[in-house]
Amino acid sequence: MKAKKKLLDRQAPADFGVSTAPRLKVLRTEEPSGRKAGVKVKSVAELSKS
Repeated sequence: MKAKKKLLDRQAPADFGVSTAPRLKVLRTEEPSGRKAGVKVKSVAELSKS
């Protein structure tokens, strides 16, 4: 048996009293600084000493 589908009423945001106008303004954007190179250790003991 195939299920019945209920029709959905489409409503605009204005129907709920909500404004879709942007409230924030982007002043500037910049790239994040690069990451430093990692340090390789030979053993767990060496890692715990530093």
